[in-house]
Amino acid sequence: MISSIINIKIKEDKTIKSKEKLKRSLVKTISWRIVGTLDTVLISWLITGTLALAFSIGAIELLSKMVLYFYHERVWNNIKWGK
Repeated sequence: MISSIINIKIKEDKTIKSKEKLKRSLVKTISWRIVGTLDTVLISWLITGTLALAFSIGAIELLSKMVLYFYHERVWNNIKWGK
């Protein structure tokens, strides 16, 4: 009885911890960066009043945050805490 309960619990945990597919992760990453960059462009436009400057800031932010995010994830992959 107890071993069957333990086996059920193990099976439940395995389904909960299923990994996300790479394609889904990439699409989510890109869509989130688009949302974040549009937010930056809007805020920059409101502050500067210049749309061209706002898009320049947005382009720099887009590239810099993708690089920062990549290295942030690589560092966290090496941290054992919470795994």
